[in-house]
Amino acid sequence: MSHIATLNDRKNPATGLKDREMVNDMGKTVLIVDDDPTQRRLIQAVIEKSGFSTLQADSGDTALSMIFGADGHNIHVVLLDLIMPGMDGMETLNQIQAQKSELPVIVLTGKGSIDTVVNAMQSGARDFIVKPASPERIIVSIRNALELNTLVGEVTRLKKTTTGGLTFEDLVGNASSMRSVVAMGERGAKANIPILITGESGVGKEVIARAIQGASERSDRPFVTVNCGAIPENLVESILFGHEKGSFTGANAKHLGKFQEANTGTLFLDEVGELPLDMQVKLLRVLQEGEVDPIGSKRPVRVDVRIVSATNRDLAEAVKHGAFREDLYYRLNVFPIQVPALRERREDIPALLEHFIKRFNAQERMTVNSATHETLDMLKAFDWPGNVRQLENSIFRAMILSDGQILHPQDFPQISGEMPSFAAKAEGGFSALLANVDARTEDEKIQFLDRDGHLRTLEEIERDLIEFAIGNYGGHMSEIARRLGIGRSTLYRKVREHGVDVDNVRSA
Repeated sequence: MSHIATLNDRKNPATGLKDREMVNDMGKTVLIVDDDPTQRRLIQAVIEKSGFSTLQADSGDTALSMIFGADGHNIHVVLLDLIMPGMDGMETLNQIQAQKSELPVIVLTGKGSIDTVVNAMQSGARDFIVKPASPERIIVSIRNALELNTLVGEVTRLKKTTTGGLTFEDLVGNASSMRSVVAMGERGAKANIPILITGESGVGKEVIARAIQGASERSDRPFVTVNCGAIPENLVESILFGHEKGSFTGANAKHLGKFQEANTGTLFLDEVGELPLDMQVKLLRVLQEGEVDPIGSKRPVRVDVRIVSATNRDLAEAVKHGAFREDLYYRLNVFPIQVPALRERREDIPALLEHFIKRFNAQERMTVNSATHETLDMLKAFDWPGNVRQLENSIFRAMILSDGQILHPQDFPQISGEMPSFAAKAEGGFSALLANVDARTEDEKIQFLDRDGHLRTLEEIERDLIEFAIGNYGGHMSEIARRLGIGRSTLYRKVREHGVDVDNVRSA
């Protein structure tokens, strides 16, 4: 009989947040594999106290059926006992490594011999824990395994991006509007036809273009990007089509040009609507004839290039106004793909938030691992005129500003400042405790007016609010900081500034 336990709604005692309300690694699920039910319960208590969810299996066979089953993608770490009846831990580990090597496995053993440890590590275990282990040792091992997996995942994704191996499976988010983009992209990738990707600036048009390349037969060939709006007008022809040595002043060496660089692969023309009209004529000829004329060359050069273009302009409107050639427009717009703005796919924001937190943790050695439910609500409510690019930059800035491991609304000052409903939280968190304040008796309420009916100073009200919070939450400073919407270091600084005696307030 298998033993399975889940934790979805229990509050994390460290933060007071429900696990499902946290966007972080702490919502990850750990599979505990041990034939001893007492050991499973003890380990479960330790893991769930730290905010992780748990599943349990009493044998290797049961564990494998869960890992390779329909819900196996929800298992992020395995704690595996080596000594079990039937299929033992080593055989279970070997099967996991053979079919799902990316899943981190931490082995548990009551025999800490060197041979046992060496065999487990050589078989692919990420770490080993000798029983009985301290709670701190277990949690540190789980967190290290998750962090290593995140780093490996980001490195793999970056390698895919640079080598042309990025596919639609690597895209973040599953909004219905994006599913149609993926479906169109996969269809277009199979045919060697020009694709025009449209959408606002920052929606991720280049990512879609790279996914098209990765899903096509040219995935192992060059992927060359040209930002047509960033090239000086007098250099467009040379950069795109190349030039011969001595063909003009300053041409000290032969230059192949982007089309020849991308030969046999894909050329991504970003912001193609910014091309000058005379260059549009030459681009049209390349598309029609399959050859380029480098400046100063005596003969054209054949090229085999798949063209993917992108623009944030309405090219059909530009054609009407004579700013873009109609014949070129129809050549580029053979297979159009419209990428939706972020405000049209808000349900993807939690996944994007988690993705960017993981990336910056890996790249910048940061330790942020979550965002509050209020923060997520704020991010989902914002319109994001700069789309995914703006969200990415905002999360990076928030992680730098954050005092702890959890992102709060005030860590996004540019966003919360534009949203009145979240501004109070960002400015000091007064609204976070108003419900509790109003539930108190008149003598216990925080007074906003003095005896003459005038507003008291902000400093006086802030001191009273902090004292009230300390008494209300028993002096638990992490919880108080979270409820006030400020970092712990900020809370301690304000306690010192106001001369609040924490011990006296707590015992009152």
